[in-house]
Order: sequence, then C-alpha cells, then structure tokens
Amino acid sequence: MRVLHIIPSVGLVRGGPSLAVLAMVKALQYQGIKAEIATTNDNGTDLLNVSLQQCIEYEQVPVWFFCRFSPNIKFIREYAFSSQLTTWLWHNISNYDIVHIHAIFSYPSTVAMAIARLKKVPYIVQPHGLLCKWSLQQKSCKKQIYLKLIEQANLNGSQALHFTSQQEQQEANVLELKAPNFILPLGIFPSTPVYNARKRLRQLFNIPPDEPIILFLSRLHPKKGLDYLIPALSKSNHRFTFILAGSGSPEYEAQIKSLVFSTNLHNSTLLVGFVQGEFKDLLIQGSDLFVLTSRSESFGIVVLEALIAGLPLLITPGVALAPIIKQHQVGYVTELDVSAISCTLDEFLTNTQAAKDMGERGRQLVFEKYTWEQIASQMQQIYTNILQQKAICAC
Repeated sequence: MRVLHIIPSVGLVRGGPSLAVLAMVKALQYQGIKAEIATTNDNGTDLLNVSLQQCIEYEQVPVWFFCRFSPNIKFIREYAFSSQLTTWLWHNISNYDIVHIHAIFSYPSTVAMAIARLKKVPYIVQPHGLLCKWSLQQKSCKKQIYLKLIEQANLNGSQALHFTSQQEQQEANVLELKAPNFILPLGIFPSTPVYNARKRLRQLFNIPPDEPIILFLSRLHPKKGLDYLIPALSKSNHRFTFILAGSGSPEYEAQIKSLVFSTNLHNSTLLVGFVQGEFKDLLIQGSDLFVLTSRSESFGIVVLEALIAGLPLLITPGVALAPIIKQHQVGYVTELDVSAISCTLDEFLTNTQAAKDMGERGRQLVFEKYTWEQIASQMQQIYTNILQQKAICAC
C-alpha cells in the first residue's frame, strides 16, 4: 500500500500538526506501509534548508519538499502557494493508493484535494481543528467564503474526514458535511528517559530542590490562554518557578513578556523560547505540573508527552482531551477563568502527592491507548476499508 500525506509545512515552528504527521508516517512505515509526505519548505517566516523536488529523509521519514512562494506580504506567504507542488501532484498523485491530507484553508491541502478528485484517487482529510468553532471564528468572513466556494466541495468529495477527538467531531458536525467521518486519536513515541531529570533541571536554572516547577510548553498563540494563566499564577502565595517554553510571532511574544512583567511574575518566570530534543525532554520530565489553558485544542499532542512522562496536568475544557483527563483522573480540568485557574493551582501546590498519583495513572493511560503502534495499526485498517469500499468504523 502506498500512501501520500500532504501538509502545508513540516516546520516544527508550525506546532502540533507538523509533529503529528512526521510521527504518523514513521509509525505507518513500521506497519509496513509505504508512506511519504509531500509539503513545502515553509518554516514560518523562514524557509527550511532542504533539497527540493526530490524525496529525501527528513526527521527519519521520506519527504518531498517543494518551493513555497515567499513574497513580503505575510498572508500570501502563509497561504504556502507552490507551483512546483502543483505540477508534481498532477503528474504523480495517481501513483499512490490513497492520499491523507492534513489541514485545510491552505494552498497545498486545497490543491491536493482538487487534484485527487480530478484524478479519482481516494483521499481522507484531517482538519487538525480547523473546522472547530474557535478556529472558524478567526477571520470568519474569509473562511466562510473559502469554505463555501472551494473547501466544502473538497471535503464532501473525500472518502472520510479524520477527527482526533469527539469534541472536534461534534464541533464540525454543525457544518453538515456529507463525507463520512471517524475518530482516531494521535499517538506518541515514548521519549528517552532523562536520568535524574528533576535534579538536573533545578541545577540548570539554580532552582531550590524543593521548589515546584510549573511548565507551559506549546506554540505561543492567543488561543493558548496565556492571558488567563499568567494573571492566575501571579495571584498565588506559594513558591514556584514558571517555565514558559515556546515561540510565536515577535509581536505576540512581546505581549507575553509585557504581561509577565505587568503582573509582577518576572521573578518567578523563565522564558526559554522554542525547545526540542533532549532539552525538551528534560523540561517535561523534570517539572512538577504541565499547564495548557487553551481556548481551543483539537487534540494536544503535548498533553500526551506530559502524561507519558508521569506529569500531572492542568488544562481547560477547550483542550479536546479534557473529558478523558477528567474521566481517568490524571489531571485537573478547570474553567478558562483567572480565579478558577488560580484556585486549581493552589490545590496542586498544597497537595503535590495527589498530583504525583495523577501522573502515574496518566503514564499508564498513554501506554494502554495512545502509542503510535496502536494508532498506526488502526489507521492501516481504515485505509484498507476505504480501498475495499467497506464501511469505516469510528475508533
């Protein structure tokens, strides 16, 4: 079976979807599927330094990169137009048994859906939260026009829509799209354990051995709810260190730094920027609480990364995994409200043993349900059902 994955960008600065597609393709290869990615060389404001128009190994998976049109106009640049990709898809898409398209409202995914329809190649679409209520409310006029004139026909022409949570599925259902859909979560590869992570992290930043570390690690974006989290942290009378890891637009990063100072949280906060690799593992494994107070999160792969490290969570209902977290008692789910978040933080800081117990349960939950081996096996069966024109069962 040959499967082609399409995504506008695999640049890590683009956050969860880029990480997810790289991990998914790697896991599918372990299942014996010949899976590849076709994308642009987009890397946010920059371009990836990669070979173009040939299949290369990138992050241990085969990837075809094509040149992104890069004018000085931001919204055109971020649309990720690529004539090279268009030409290649037209001549090569029929060489694949099925196409798995990630994200919408972007040129690579839109043109891939259109070409797959014209060439009669079966395809599924994974919106990555872009059909959720919060996302559709951002630049809503443009998105509604785009959806009605272009994307709706592309979505309805797919063999299936792939949602990663029940919340994402429910929010998209109001659009009354005609394509069948299924729910299959994302997975995770266990990271390498960092020896004595808790002690090493405190030594690195000269933090007292008994001081709790609260970690935010995600893309810096208005939807992440930092405008609630930071004021809530500033209300606490407990000792802690807040590590803020992630990057975003220069304008938004400046806003967050200003908020940290205006709430007098700067003496307790470390801003470490974008992280990856061993340093990222050290942050996750060495901290005491992971926080993600998002307005909207269609899945949240970083939530699994925290859970598998045994880290308890503090999340808000906008994170699609919130019902699972609540059901299995592996973290705190609190409303997106400064007072509510502040009270929950105080609950954690006054009873850290209960939080440790949550962390152990969370680790077990991930190994039981969310490893990439399990998810890729289910994905393979879905591909097979589509190709054999069988019904797709929700997972």
